[in-house]
Amino acid sequence: MSERKEYEIAKANYEDLKARGDDAVGENALEFIDSLLTEEEIAESDLRVALIGEMVKARQEKGISQKKLEELSGVKQPVIARMEKGITSPQIDTILKILVPLGKTLAIVPLESVTTGDKAE
Repeated sequence: MSERKEYEIAKANYEDLKARGDDAVGENALEFIDSLLTEEEIAESDLRVALIGEMVKARQEKGISQKKLEELSGVKQPVIARMEKGITSPQIDTILKILVPLGKTLAIVPLESVTTGDKAE
């Protein structure tokens, strides 16, 4: 199983435990997990996962291999692979180089609350 898939499963399990609160087995484990990361770190991680996920999806929808994306973007295939696996956090210029041949761009938009759908203040 890939690290990315393991992360997604762990995240789903964490959200489930958090939603059940006091009824969840291992309540102290949730407190421990919450103590490890700040809200900002969790938000940054979620954004990073979403961005990379969209890049992988765009590459696959276009039927482009990592090797072909290397040719089109100038970013080496091993760098693309590490980025897609979540092993490394790419620099903004690397992201932009990859997005162009995928026909994508970055946009700065307000964050929305995952639970309520309201815009962040």
